[in-house]
Amino acid sequence: MNKKQAAAWIVTVLLSVLYIVFGNRLAKQNYIMRDDLSNGVPEKMKVVAIIDAEYEYALYGEDAEAHGEDIVLFEGEFLQGYKKGTTALAVQRVDELYAVEMRPVEVGNTIIVYSNPDPLIDVRYMFAEYNRVTILWVLIAVFAVMLLVFGRGKGVNTLVSLMLTIGAIFFVFIPAVLANGNIYLWAISTCAYIILMTLLIVCGYTRKSLAAIIGCASGTAVSGILVIFCDRFLHMTGLVSEDSMYLMMLNTENPVDIKAIIFASIILGAVGAVMDVAMDISSALSELKIQVPDISRSQLIKSGFAIGRDVMGTMANTLILAYIGSSLSTTLLLVAYNSSPLLLFNTEMIIVELLQAIAGSFGILLSIPLTSLVCGVLYADKK
Repeated sequence: MNKKQAAAWIVTVLLSVLYIVFGNRLAKQNYIMRDDLSNGVPEKMKVVAIIDAEYEYALYGEDAEAHGEDIVLFEGEFLQGYKKGTTALAVQRVDELYAVEMRPVEVGNTIIVYSNPDPLIDVRYMFAEYNRVTILWVLIAVFAVMLLVFGRGKGVNTLVSLMLTIGAIFFVFIPAVLANGNIYLWAISTCAYIILMTLLIVCGYTRKSLAAIIGCASGTAVSGILVIFCDRFLHMTGLVSEDSMYLMMLNTENPVDIKAIIFASIILGAVGAVMDVAMDISSALSELKIQVPDISRSQLIKSGFAIGRDVMGTMANTLILAYIGSSLSTTLLLVAYNSSPLLLFNTEMIIVELLQAIAGSFGILLSIPLTSLVCGVLYADKK
């Protein structure tokens, strides 16, 4: 990377960070934080001793079985904050009515506790959840190291773009939605930011990036237009699951536009796949031009079409499998309780899943010829 490329990279990263910082401030203007801290701030604790694995008998005596729950009394050591190193008693309630019972805590487990809300149990802390995120951080660290080892400079660019993408989603787009902003505009701006930031950081200010940006932006726009067009004929309400109803109940006076949430989820899901295809074609044709400098414009375009046809077949499958896989449990329930295929395939949730895959596939379909045409124009031009 020469000095000019390095300067362009730094400018792109700084502008991306500024977008997240100022976008977060703008998005949070009417944002109301809905923290539920009625039981205090959750704290991390390590189990150091099991005091009583059948504490329910000490509490309820002979009536313990009638309560339908197992209670474990244990001692834990705090792992953070001003309480770090101190110990306290806590209880874990395992309700027997749950379809799958929570595994009782054991010595050495790292858990999350909160203040005990039950006045009948004279213990200050209550088990909330197992601390599961630590192993995920380990996996993320291993992934990052492998990415740097195999990708080197490109690996660094990939990690930076990934962190900035996550920042845009969680610090700009989501706060904007919860602040009852215009979801359509915020979704479009977020997709535009992700496309520009990712391709410019990964590939720099090159013809390859420009071709991929044009192809990806056009394909994503087609996906969005198709969703808006189909909404007029599919009679969608936006209530695809219980989560949609809970989202509406966050602010009953000015509820979240759940139909716009469908639009946002589709284009945000499509932008990654379309960008992948556009970059594949742009990069492949760029390498072809380097290896065969005398290749004609028409040959470049034909090569792009040939590459795109191969990529399209697998990418369409990727989209449908990703969307169905993300909601597999709900899909299984719908199939189990709907014996009629006619009713099943007219269920709004299934329609939305299929629309996501179809809209994304349309975006890929358009991005292939457009990216190939742009590459033919840009790469054949010697200026």
